Amino acid sequence: MSPPEISALREYLGPELRGRTISDARHNVSLSDILRHSCLIGRSHELSGRSVLLATSGQLLSALAMIELDGVVRRMLLCPPDLDLDRIQNLLTDAEIDAIVTDRPLHRWDAGTHLIVGAGLPERTAVGRMTEYATEWLMPTSGTSGLPKTVGHTLEGLAGAIIAEGPARHPSATWATFYDIRRYGGLQIFLRAVIGGGSMVLSEPGEAVADHVARLSANKVSHISGTPSHWRKFLMSGAAASFSPRYVRLSGEIADQAVLDGLAQAFPQASIGHAYASTEAGVGFAVDDGLEGFPADLIGRNREGVEMKVVDGSLRIRSQRAARAYIGVDAPQLTDAEGFVDTGDMVDLRGDRYYFVGRRGGIINIGGLKVHPEEVEAVINQHGAVRMSRARSRRSPITGAIVVADVVLADCAHAGRHETIRAEILGRCKESLAAYKVPAVIRFVERLDVTPAGKLARADI
Repeated sequence: MSPPEISALREYLGPELRGRTISDARHNVSLSDILRHSCLIGRSHELSGRSVLLATSGQLLSALAMIELDGVVRRMLLCPPDLDLDRIQNLLTDAEIDAIVTDRPLHRWDAGTHLIVGAGLPERTAVGRMTEYATEWLMPTSGTSGLPKTVGHTLEGLAGAIIAEGPARHPSATWATFYDIRRYGGLQIFLRAVIGGGSMVLSEPGEAVADHVARLSANKVSHISGTPSHWRKFLMSGAAASFSPRYVRLSGEIADQAVLDGLAQAFPQASIGHAYASTEAGVGFAVDDGLEGFPADLIGRNREGVEMKVVDGSLRIRSQRAARAYIGVDAPQLTDAEGFVDTGDMVDLRGDRYYFVGRRGGIINIGGLKVHPEEVEAVINQHGAVRMSRARSRRSPITGAIVVADVVLADCAHAGRHETIRAEILGRCKESLAAYKVPAVIRFVERLDVTPAGKLARADI
C-alpha cells in the first residue's frame, strides 16, 4: 500500500499535547503518555496486519487501543459491552477476526484459534510504531430497524465532518458524551476530541446522574452530546444547575421541540443543536437554529461530499462519510444503484422545513392505518408537565392494535393532578393528530428504559 493511502489516528494529534487527557471515573491518562508508551503490554507489533476485536471492559482501554492500533492492524472491530456472547461469536467469523485485545476472561469466545493480547494503562517502556495499513474500522449498528449488522468505515470517512469543520472551531475544548465511544455516536465525539485538540471525559455504565454531572463539572467539560433520551433523563435529574457547558448537541433520535426548548432553558448561554448521523450513512448534517427538523434546502445539493434526497418519504444519503459496506458472507447491499444509503428515517415536508416522523420499521398498525410512535410522543412532550413519553401498541380484538402512551412527568409536584394532566394531554393529541393516532390509554410511569445505544427502548405488548 502506498504511503498516500495510509493514515492513522495518532497522526492527527499534532505536536501540542500539553494538558490533553482522556479520563474515566478512576484514571486520567495524558495523550503524550499514550503516544510514547503502549497499552498493549508492548505487543502491538505482534498485531501488525491482523484483524482485531477490541473487547475491553471499559471505554478508556478501548480509547487507548484505538489510538495505538489504527494504522497498525488491517481491521479493528469495536465491541460494545452489551453484545452477548453468541453475537460476539458471529462477529468473529463475519469480520474474519484473528486476534483479540482484552482485559477480561475470554470464557467461550476463543478456542485457542486467536492471538490474545492483554490491555492495560500505558506502560513506562517506550514503544515504536510503524504505520503500515489504512485500518478498516468495524462496528455493529444499533439494531433500531432489525437485527444489528456490522459495517466497515475508513478513518477518513469517520472523521470527514470533523476535518471539514476544522479544529479551530472548538479550540481547547473538553468533550464528553453520554454515549459509549464503541458505538458510532460516541466514537464521533471521541474523534472530535482527539483530532480537534481537546480532552475527553468518558461516561461510566451505571453511574448515577448526579455523580456523572459532578465529574463533568470537576473536569470543566465544555462540549457534550447525547441522544434526546439521554438529555430527557438528564433534565429529569435536576442536575442542570451544577453544570454549564458551552456546546450541547443531540443525535441518534428525533430531537423534538420540547427537549430542545428544555435544554435552551437549562443552558441559556450554550449553543444548542442537533445532528443527523447513522452508523451506515455517517454524519449527514447539523442544525443549529434551535428548531426541530431541518431546512428543506439541504435536500438535493452536495455539501462537503454529502448529498440527500427523499424517496417515498424516506431520507436517503450519498456521502463520502458513509460506511463502505456491511461485513459478512451473507451481508446485504449497503447502498442502492446510485450509491445512496436508505436510512429508513421518514420525513415530512411542511412549508420550507422537513420534520422527522419516525422509523419506517417502527410503525404501529391500527386497523390498516399507520402511526409513527414518535409523532405521538412529540405532541405529548409539548405539555409542560411532561418530561418524557413513549407511544406503543397494545393488542385490540377490534382494530388489531391501539395506541398506548407511557408518560413520565417532570416532577412529583404534579402527582395530585394526574387526571387533569391526562385530560390536557388527550386534548392536545385530539387537536394535533388524526383520531386513530390519539392514545386510547395514557399511563403515568416513574421511568422509561433507554437502550445501551442511548435510545428509548421500544417494545410492543
